[in-house]
Amino acid sequence: MPPPIVAITSGEPAGVGPELCLRIVERDWPARLVVLGDLALLRARAAALGSDIRIIPFDAAAASAPGTVEVIHEALARPSAPGRLDPANGAYVLRLLDRAIAGCRDGRFAAMVTAPVHKGVICEGLGAHDTMPFTGHTEYLAEHTGTPRVVMMLVGGGMRVALATTHLPLAAVPAAITPQVLEETLRILHADLVRHLGLNSPRILVAGLNPHAGEGGHMGREEIDVIIPVLERLRAEGMRLDGPLPADTLFVPHTLAEGDAVLAMYHDQGLPVLKHASFGGGVNVTLGLPIIRTSVDHGTALDLAGSGRADPGSLFAAIELAIAMATARAAA
Repeated sequence: MPPPIVAITSGEPAGVGPELCLRIVERDWPARLVVLGDLALLRARAAALGSDIRIIPFDAAAASAPGTVEVIHEALARPSAPGRLDPANGAYVLRLLDRAIAGCRDGRFAAMVTAPVHKGVICEGLGAHDTMPFTGHTEYLAEHTGTPRVVMMLVGGGMRVALATTHLPLAAVPAAITPQVLEETLRILHADLVRHLGLNSPRILVAGLNPHAGEGGHMGREEIDVIIPVLERLRAEGMRLDGPLPADTLFVPHTLAEGDAVLAMYHDQGLPVLKHASFGGGVNVTLGLPIIRTSVDHGTALDLAGSGRADPGSLFAAIELAIAMATARAAA
């Protein structure tokens, strides 16, 4: 059986994404990697960094050669310089995503890995002023695969941390954690731990929302009114769910060792701990999609673009996880 093909979108052309994609030649991978981007851009970035790696158009019928970066070409609207954003290239970034999504959906690609994009310049390029037509990879992928609910999970530092809510003001979090949202989130997390990570009976540690998980209702009733009833209902179906657990003690090593994943109630409850343990080597995974998508845990790093000093650790970790997920899915 031929190795799986994993698509890597090179992201914002003025950022570090293109040069990080060139560094995939530094490792031997149990998959065939193909970069989506502008050939001239990638060749120019390699030349500026003094690299003599071969950058060639991807040919699915030909064998891949070691030390070669294979590219599916998508033309920039205008030439791009490191560190200099150009709204004219916003639509180009979205075309890379569209081609990766299409390839995953029709089976050409086993998974997609995304380098960072710049939301603001994409929106500016699309002519948006008062609205945000592009709010991020996660929302874009959900919309373009017809997925009603997705779940963000970060992997790193020996942890898997999923989020019940994502980019919300803290004041809006309690109202957003409804029984329906919590149940759907847990079902997606459980299903993808089984389907994509090969865990037959995953154990999920569920954080409470309030300090001390509400302390019996004295510090808030969300645990009593929302979280506990959902957990009891899903436990009755056979899911292994611990909680609600106080978040201040959930992340100690002996508790984490008892679970396969954590569900945090909001962004800054779970991610600071994980990023402290893994920043620069963490991976963002979108669960609930009909395709496999992983991503780096950092931004475009415009100040590092073109310097050759950007760390490929997070990209490499995202590729490794995408391959592992694709392998588990194929074996299921």
